[in-house]
Amino acid sequence: MPDRGGHQDRSDVYAEDKSREHRRYHGRDGNRKPRDTDQSISAADRRPKQTRQRDMTSDKGPPAYRGHQGPSALSGETSVYHPEEEYYERQHQRQTLYNLRYILTSRGLCQLMEVFVNLLIVICAGVPYSNNGGYRDLASLGGIYHYHFGGANAFTGADADRVKELDRLFHELKRPPYTFTMAWGGVLMIYAFAMLAIGIFRVPFRCPPVLLGEALVNLLIGLGYIPALAFYFIKLQETYNNPICTEREQLYKSKGHKGFECQFHGADIAGGLFGVLGVFVFIFGAVLAVRAFRSVRELKKQRTNEDNNY
Repeated sequence: MPDRGGHQDRSDVYAEDKSREHRRYHGRDGNRKPRDTDQSISAADRRPKQTRQRDMTSDKGPPAYRGHQGPSALSGETSVYHPEEEYYERQHQRQTLYNLRYILTSRGLCQLMEVFVNLLIVICAGVPYSNNGGYRDLASLGGIYHYHFGGANAFTGADADRVKELDRLFHELKRPPYTFTMAWGGVLMIYAFAMLAIGIFRVPFRCPPVLLGEALVNLLIGLGYIPALAFYFIKLQETYNNPICTEREQLYKSKGHKGFECQFHGADIAGGLFGVLGVFVFIFGAVLAVRAFRSVRELKKQRTNEDNNY
């Protein structure tokens, strides 16, 4: 009996000690839990500031748009994708450059040659037309003019008046062939410009019969140069054979002046040479127009066959 009571007392003491340790243990854990939580939060706050900002930025957008590629990701595709206005502008520039390439073709160069040939013909006719070539009686002004321009080579009195009158008549006499030449060259130059513009805008491709009309007109112009040249030189020869020109030449020779001979001058000969060149240029242009008509017709046939096959 006394042993059983001692054992009971020891068991009660053991149970009481165990319950006290249990309470002390749970009291520590209860105190540790908020401290551990604060330490974890403070450790999260100690992360780099840039990392936190990146996380905040990534979490701002709506979930539906997360992972969507921004403008930086599409910057490499700018060479493929263009706005509508930029696309049409580039297409217009390409079309313009394509049209201007016509100038470097054989027909374009030939038409440019037609323009320049007729321009040179107009210049060669315009120089003698605008040059009166009359005598200027500066010696009659007296003083230093009489000293420099007077003497044996100067016309005085009635001779001076007669020379001036002959110069005026000769200038009126030589005008018709030069006027005709400038009109002829100007009209043909405008025609060549018009054909060049039609080629640049690719009108012959849309309307091939234009090429046949151009070939016919070029052939007629090339052949028309021949009688025009004949008329030009015949009229000039009549002018130089006129008694007015002969008397004028003799008066100038009597005073030792040169350059007033009744013969063809450099501008007259140059105009004739350019006229001969125009014959070959326009006939060659007619041949090129016929070849272009054949090429366009064959190309249209090929496209028609391809459309039918599709």
